[in-house]
Amino acid sequence: MIVVHVHVHVKPECIEAFKQATIENARNSVQEPGIARFDVLQQSDDPTRFILVEVYRTADAPAKHKETAHYAAWRDAVADMMAEPRHSVKFGNIFPDDAGW
Repeated sequence: MIVVHVHVHVKPECIEAFKQATIENARNSVQEPGIARFDVLQQSDDPTRFILVEVYRTADAPAKHKETAHYAAWRDAVADMMAEPRHSVKFGNIFPDDAGW
């Protein structure tokens, strides 16, 4: 499993549009065979900050995800909504192992 936390800081006036675009992307992403989970989190004390938690089943799944039409549509739709460039942190899971997903 590969777990990616994508940190996104959104312009205040773009919060609702960002949420809508991101939820649409997440709904499509969870249909991909290589994605085990795709969570969209909004920070409680700063609603302009989001974390996308993407859990991939295989090493090549992140690249395949970035080749999808729904990812490209999301990327293009939210580009101007960000207050700063998004960044990600990649993790390898220790527990549960792949049997738990």
